[in-house]
Amino acid sequence: MIQLTTLRKTPLVINASLIESIRSTPDTTIHLIGGQTYVVQESMEEVTEAAIQFYRQIGLTGLTSVRRIDDGGRREKEK
Repeated sequence: MIQLTTLRKTPLVINASLIESIRSTPDTTIHLIGGQTYVVQESMEEVTEAAIQFYRQIGLTGLTSVRRIDDGGRREKEK
């Protein structure tokens, strides 16, 4: 979870894992996977850094989505 500030200066805590996109138009707008949209005072860079810090906290940094090449070979052998 990351803590941000709305344009009305109220605290907002969102789950960084659900962020789909962040835009600066010029206000920073965060779009979540579920379709919710939030406009915050923090810059796009600050939101990105907060999300990275959150991922470090929960141990998700360094993971990649690269698919293992040998998976297909195993499936063929199992048939």
